[in-house]
Amino acid sequence: MSLRVPTARRELARTPDTGITRMPNPFLRRLLQTATLLCLSLLAPLVAQAQSLTTVDGRDLPALPSPANVQALFVLDDQPLVLAADRAWVLAQDGTAWRPLAMPDALLGASIVSSATGAGRAFVLAGADGRVTRPVALTWRGDALVAQPLAELPETLQQPQAAVLGDTLYVAGLAPDGSARLVTLALGAAPDAVTWRAMDVWPGGAAPVTLAAQRAGLYLTSADGHMRRWVADGGWSDRGRVPGAVQAGVARSIGQAHILYLVRGAPGAAADLRLFHTITDSWASLPATLSGDPRLATGWRNGLLWAAGDGAQLRLHSETLRSGQHLLHWIDWLVIVVYLVAMLGIGGYFYLRGQKGSEAEFFMGGRSIPFWAAGVSLYATNTSSISFIAIPAKAYETNWQYLTNNLVAVLGLMFVAVWIVPLLRRLDLMSVFSYLETRFHPAIRMLASALAILMQIGSRLSVILFLPALAIATITGLDVVWSIMIMGGFTIIYTVMGGMRAVVWTDFVQVFVKMGGAVFAIIFILMSLGSDLDAVREAVVVQDKTKLLDFSFDLTKATVWGFIFLVVFDVVLTFPKDQVLMQRTLATKSDKEAGRSIWVFAAIMIPGGFVFYSIGTALWMYYRQNPERLDPLLPIDATFPLFIAAELPVGVTGLIIAGIFAAAMSTLSSIINSVATLLSVDFYDRLAKTPTERGSVRFAEWMTVVVGLIGMGLALLLSRFDIHSLFDVSIELAGLLGGGFAGAYTLGMFTRRANSQGVAIGIGGAIVLTTLAWSFDLVHPYFYLGISIMLCIVIGYLASLLFPPTQRSLEGLTIHDRKTPIEAV
Repeated sequence: MSLRVPTARRELARTPDTGITRMPNPFLRRLLQTATLLCLSLLAPLVAQAQSLTTVDGRDLPALPSPANVQALFVLDDQPLVLAADRAWVLAQDGTAWRPLAMPDALLGASIVSSATGAGRAFVLAGADGRVTRPVALTWRGDALVAQPLAELPETLQQPQAAVLGDTLYVAGLAPDGSARLVTLALGAAPDAVTWRAMDVWPGGAAPVTLAAQRAGLYLTSADGHMRRWVADGGWSDRGRVPGAVQAGVARSIGQAHILYLVRGAPGAAADLRLFHTITDSWASLPATLSGDPRLATGWRNGLLWAAGDGAQLRLHSETLRSGQHLLHWIDWLVIVVYLVAMLGIGGYFYLRGQKGSEAEFFMGGRSIPFWAAGVSLYATNTSSISFIAIPAKAYETNWQYLTNNLVAVLGLMFVAVWIVPLLRRLDLMSVFSYLETRFHPAIRMLASALAILMQIGSRLSVILFLPALAIATITGLDVVWSIMIMGGFTIIYTVMGGMRAVVWTDFVQVFVKMGGAVFAIIFILMSLGSDLDAVREAVVVQDKTKLLDFSFDLTKATVWGFIFLVVFDVVLTFPKDQVLMQRTLATKSDKEAGRSIWVFAAIMIPGGFVFYSIGTALWMYYRQNPERLDPLLPIDATFPLFIAAELPVGVTGLIIAGIFAAAMSTLSSIINSVATLLSVDFYDRLAKTPTERGSVRFAEWMTVVVGLIGMGLALLLSRFDIHSLFDVSIELAGLLGGGFAGAYTLGMFTRRANSQGVAIGIGGAIVLTTLAWSFDLVHPYFYLGISIMLCIVIGYLASLLFPPTQRSLEGLTIHDRKTPIEAV
């Protein structure tokens, strides 16, 4: 890659009178020289971009107990297997010796052409003379290897390659007449329904060389030297030419977005390890050349198991990829420490001022928060570590379609600012669910509040804690456990000390910290691309990386209609359900200022969204040109943290890590404070025998600690799983848990006929039916919340008709009340 480092140029100034040129004055000259040195120092790390961040550890494995003409290598449940014509061996757990196995009858004397692993089984394509008629599935039964023949192929296939995607086995090969075939077999279907299904074949129909599954798609290399991708909803697409000759049957999926191949760059050249990145369609070489000529190879752990030679001369080896370490400089640590101390200082300031002695002070900041501070705090709370890490990762992996939600949401917020917020602000609430008690029944209030608490802790608090911990672990090498504990601990301390005032004003500071770091990262990437920028920008257009609007009616995708559906139900109808957001508007000085805080929030949302999605596209541009700077063992969500750690200069890395902290801690403190408010106001004040105002504040302080610790525990649990996209997970959990009480608010504010019995039935029915839809994977996760809200509204309203209308006064409780203050605009 070429690197164009911008340098300051000495400008010539022309006097208007004489036309004689003169040099700038000494001050300007020193200023330009300083700017030049600054640019060079910032871009200096990019000089070493070609160096791979991944190392390869190679080792020799024990020799087989007896010479054999080995036909296949594969791995079953992380145990390497070697198969010959009539014998088999498995590598002992300690890796010191091979243990003989009884060869299954179904494989005796068969010629093994290729194999694939997945769904807890190994699938062997065995036949005679390279022709396969029936795959065989291998599993463990104790220490014995068991073979189960699968359904016979529709026709004999030559040069077959297999891969497992989800619970489906795919086999590509050539028919007897030389034409290409792709057939699939559903592995989870009932035995009497197991049949092969023909699929569309790849363009050109050249003989398959490898077949691998990665990122919900199949990747096929063929004899014509091309790589092609197949996805269920898009068919085949060409992903470019392969940089050499790929070894047949060797394609190992690594991490969440890479495939490892053995490639010979030229005839007779040694085999090299090459990584194909499925997001940027780019190839990267690894710093390792095999010490022999691999005859057989298969994927094992984070690398390959391969064999060279034959018979008594057979040698077995393994190559394992290992991530590099990216340790912070002391300057970076200093920046981070200064930031954390500043956050504690804000909490301590309000603690020393003693502004949390009453419920109104601790929960609502004395209802004296300026509207502009509340609006910025709303944005800070809404843009958590999900925005700072997971959204750039989503844009990096796909495009800008999810940004449509921000654009549509702004329209919804206009309605909220005019009608909803002033109505609730006038009721002088501390818990937004107090409204449900006034409108329906105390039991509805407590049920909705409990669901809201579960949703905030389960779908937001845990994810928002885990994402920055993942980033910190990626950047510093600090264990995820310690990262979660440090960040969670600091947030709990300043939230307990300062209450709502500390939350709002730390949010205000944190917006500038995280947005400054985000903008710097985008500028840095664009500068680093230099002369390559135009070519990469063209690739962005060709690949639709900035595609924003999808007007299709496919319910399995994130379309414009899906976002409108979600915004109508989640913002327009049910914005009040969110205690985390509403608590800021309720803390303002008046009804009018409450509405204005929403306008400030809306004004920041669109430009802020473009910044975070632009980071993802910029990362795609950068790694398309520098694929060797990726770490294939890290999850996709760690892409931006990796860039921060490996590419940015000293000091700036610390600043952006502080931005990651800011993104997380602003939302964490808001959630913790709001959940503590709900527990205190909705439960302690109602269930305690002799509740007092001071006792309520003290209970909220303890609940702040408890909620924070629970969130930390759930975040630690998330760290034990390999989750493809935490952004999608948070959306799913919010949909499953949040629709019931959101629908209750809609029924209360927009209808007069709904009653407590009907609403209770609606909440229960919505949760059950949405969970059922989720279990069958019927629609895109973005639809779950809207579906749940709609179900609650429909079921709740119809069920209300079965019971007598409410007899209590509804004055001021619905939007039908003509006293709703329009002047809040």
